[in-house]
Amino acid sequence: MSHRKLTKEEVDLLNSKIGLHTALKNKKFNLDKVLEDTKYIVELKKQQEKLIKLQNWVIQKEKKVVVLFEGRDAAGKTGAIRRITEYINPRHFRIVALNVPTHDERKQWFFQRYINELPKPGEIVFFDRSWYNRAVVEPVNGFCTPKEYEIFMKQVNEFEKMLIQSDTHLLKLYFSITKEEQAKRFKDIMSTPLKRWKMTKIDEKAQDLWDDYSDYKQKMFESTNTAYAPWYIIDANKKSNARMEAIKLVLDKVPYE
Repeated sequence: MSHRKLTKEEVDLLNSKIGLHTALKNKKFNLDKVLEDTKYIVELKKQQEKLIKLQNWVIQKEKKVVVLFEGRDAAGKTGAIRRITEYINPRHFRIVALNVPTHDERKQWFFQRYINELPKPGEIVFFDRSWYNRAVVEPVNGFCTPKEYEIFMKQVNEFEKMLIQSDTHLLKLYFSITKEEQAKRFKDIMSTPLKRWKMTKIDEKAQDLWDDYSDYKQKMFESTNTAYAPWYIIDANKKSNARMEAIKLVLDKVPYE
């Protein structure tokens, strides 16, 4: 435990409802850790209040917003979406995490099933993985042919341009973690009965295929990081920082009043 002198602001934080709750939640009392966690929660609530304003603007002005969450397995995409949507009105947003395509879906234009999920006016849609599955996950795991991959890479920028021209705000976030951090998170998932369902066959191969993922990810950034739909790369090795950065990017890039 540190023996430094606390500032008045820190004492007030520790004595606040959030501070006391955080202190009681930690099994071992570590002053610096409690302070850090309390500051994070206070800041998070502030940013979440701004998200409510952003959503009100989307509803009132009948705007359409799409936010893509991409990144490797266990990068923390779902957790970040949860923090962003925690207090906003559930009737005016959707989280889309599509399953493996059906036989019919495989026969139709690749973007079709994503188009079906796009927001109506006054709605925000968060894609927990998106059409970019075809840029990385599918080719790495052999779920698409080289030709299908090529066609996607040729079409995706035009598709996004059309989306933006139809008055949709598009934001592309990529959660970046190191190989070591991914291994650590997989271990945590496997050793926690309540989380074990999260581990898929694809996840089990992710560490072995790390370099293949890296190659395709690089190609994806080089081809699809356009002026009108750029990628925002978030350092996601520390979950709380990544969540905060994702929220701030949404607030910063969607021009709400």
